[in-house]
Amino acid sequence: MTALSGIRVIEIGTLIAAPFAARLLGEFGAEVIKIETLGQGDPLRKWRKLHEGTSLWWYLQSRNKKSLALNLKSAEGIEIVKQLAESADVLIENLRPGALEKLGLGWDVLHALNPKLTLVRISGYGQSGPYRDRPGFGAIGEAMGGIRYTTGDPDSPPARVGVSLGDSLASMHAVMGALMSLLRVKTGQGDGQVVDVSLAESVFNVMESLVPEYAMLGHVRERSGGALPGIAPSNTYPTADGGYVVIAGNSDPIFKRLMNAIGRADLGDDPAFAHNDGRAAQSDLLDGAISAWSTQRPIEEVLRVLEAAEVPAGRIYSVADIVADPHYQARGMILDAQLPGGMETKMPGVVPKLSETPGVINWQGPSLGQHTRDVLTELGLSERAIQRLKDEGIVQ
Repeated sequence: MTALSGIRVIEIGTLIAAPFAARLLGEFGAEVIKIETLGQGDPLRKWRKLHEGTSLWWYLQSRNKKSLALNLKSAEGIEIVKQLAESADVLIENLRPGALEKLGLGWDVLHALNPKLTLVRISGYGQSGPYRDRPGFGAIGEAMGGIRYTTGDPDSPPARVGVSLGDSLASMHAVMGALMSLLRVKTGQGDGQVVDVSLAESVFNVMESLVPEYAMLGHVRERSGGALPGIAPSNTYPTADGGYVVIAGNSDPIFKRLMNAIGRADLGDDPAFAHNDGRAAQSDLLDGAISAWSTQRPIEEVLRVLEAAEVPAGRIYSVADIVADPHYQARGMILDAQLPGGMETKMPGVVPKLSETPGVINWQGPSLGQHTRDVLTELGLSERAIQRLKDEGIVQ
């Protein structure tokens, strides 16, 4: 038994935000039926690194999903979606606002078909407001949500964090909203509802105390490189062998242990540095003392000394470091997987870890339309009817 056994999810989405949300639900047992366009399917199938013509990202993003290749420009294709919606618990989409309505699948239609259905809508700016009709990608959400402005070195242009963070944050908010709505339905407190997720707002939601700092103090948080302004010491420090280590010595007792570990008990015992406000006022001095120590030692020694002193510290991992790390392996975060044709690879494990109903990976991302026949058969269509739909270009 998995946490979401018996939950049916319909996904009408492409690329990252809606598909990632559906993937997370599928990893905990929900049946996810992904509706793809005929011919090419989700564009993600061709994104980034390919294996025999299919994206490696696709195999991860679409694991545990059923692929139903459907012509949504046909009346019969829309009728199939409606039939699926009648027995579904969640429908997730990331079309432009209004696009679902143009297909004849607006909230009024879906809610009338199935009052218990939850509709999760992910868009750049939300379903209302003056920007609702603008196209929005995760990168734009990161820019308008505030995180790009604060990312990078002070003397450099705003930087990307390295992954599609805006999309992923929206996906997680979408899952959170879907589960809240499902809880309401399953406990008999009410019908399904619309979960309205904005890429920009999902980023904005993790931006800590930016708003009150600005509203009350006029303070605009700027780019700070590896440092954590106003919280000290917490930064990225170089080591003798060309490495970098992140050290967070910013609680009062940890700071004292850190100073003792690097031979600067004088700083640890200084009343001026007893609390964070005093340390933050002289963060450059403290960073200089830590760097003077770390640059004289290889990274392994730095980490060993700080671990013994119970000071939070860690090297900056590349993916090669992650895959080789024994802790990641022991936690089941690096899984062996097999691609079509028998090629062996590795995939990330499932997060979070549930003690009684853990997530599972049943298969990697499917081929286009791999489950079309199965899904339509379950809807009650005969072999002859399914073949007619294929012949007429309604399904694949």
